[in-house]
Amino acid sequence: MQTYKPEKVHKIIFKISGEVLAGDKGFGIDLSAVNQLIDELISVKELGYSIGIVLGGGNFFRGLSETGKYLNRFVADNVGMLATIQNALIMSELFNKKNYSTEIFSAIQIDKVAKFYIPSRANTSMNEGKICFFCAGIGNPFFTTDTAAVLRAIELKADLVLKGTKVDGVFTSDPLKDKNARFIEDISFDDVLKDRLTVMDMTAFSLARDNHMPIKVFNVSKKGSFKKAIRSKEVGTFIHD
Repeated sequence: MQTYKPEKVHKIIFKISGEVLAGDKGFGIDLSAVNQLIDELISVKELGYSIGIVLGGGNFFRGLSETGKYLNRFVADNVGMLATIQNALIMSELFNKKNYSTEIFSAIQIDKVAKFYIPSRANTSMNEGKICFFCAGIGNPFFTTDTAAVLRAIELKADLVLKGTKVDGVFTSDPLKDKNARFIEDISFDDVLKDRLTVMDMTAFSLARDNHMPIKVFNVSKKGSFKKAIRSKEVGTFIHD
């Protein structure tokens, strides 16, 4: 069984939900929450890590929302992909205002605002030290941004997927609903499946397991949690072979 080795982590793909960008507002963009998120990511960048970011789009549109009930799934998912592009554009611009270089890569062609995603092109940008955003999911409906984050990590040979959530990591049950839920510091892919723990959607999780891509789940709302999740074995839940 693997143990988490911070010294082996150099290239990271962050998966951050759109809801994090909405903050307490619950919808759209909360600039206070976004700036706090950017400061956390900058603190990681300043340590020399190579960073890629996959954002969800739930702060603008959710396929299971009231509107989504009236749309075909593929239409709703396409709207969701556009929402992730909006988020990437906003965050990229805010990084630029802080003098950090970024690049936006989209899985669907939208040349006026983002480069079309090609792994070699994205690798070049990451190697140049740019903070890279990967938006529009994988470019197809029926796949979540969790799957996109894992896929991009595999394609770009990242060392770790860091999935930001509203809780401290993986628990034996939902800690927001069950006060007896027990925190799990370290767990294998097989045990997650055996215990039917909700880590991310099963397509994403299966892809990570089959390609030996480790995942760490951590709480994005705690100050300093980004650095701590990378550098400390005790912060977040490490999921591995």
